[in-house]
Amino acid sequence: MVIWFIGMSGSGKTTIGKSLFTRLKATHPNLVFLDGDEFRKIFQNDADHSIKGRLTNAERISHTCQLLDQQNIHVIASVLSIFPDWQNWNRQHFNRYLEIFLDFSLETLIARDVKGLYKNAINGKISNVVGIDIPFPTPPKPDLVIDEPMQKKGVDACVSNILQAIPNSPFR
Repeated sequence: MVIWFIGMSGSGKTTIGKSLFTRLKATHPNLVFLDGDEFRKIFQNDADHSIKGRLTNAERISHTCQLLDQQNIHVIASVLSIFPDWQNWNRQHFNRYLEIFLDFSLETLIARDVKGLYKNAINGKISNVVGIDIPFPTPPKPDLVIDEPMQKKGVDACVSNILQAIPNSPFR
């Protein structure tokens, strides 16, 4: 099974994904966690943050998840995922796929902005920032949406909500 977190920078993908991973890893050793930023580092940041570079990274992550999925290794992936075609590809090529969209207003993300990404983009210091000069297409058909009110209940509540949303879950 591949659990695919989608959301803009600062939406909590990595935080919730890592928490889900930590909760499940002890009882499911065939589980890995992939983070989009960390995945990019594996390839020595050879794909930049342009649309083309992001597409290269998306393709790599999806194909890596497919390879792991074919070996019955469960994957939790936390990625920006701005390409609906790749989201559709995932649905068609993974044995089981749960797409989770972390839905937050840009205003909330700018207020959170731990990395300073949005501030730097707004001030013209950097470019190729999703939500500022690269559009973020809302996923057309996520299996679960975690919005601001849900996330305010806490990470543990979000993880419990995710586990309940998996039909015939291999994690029960």
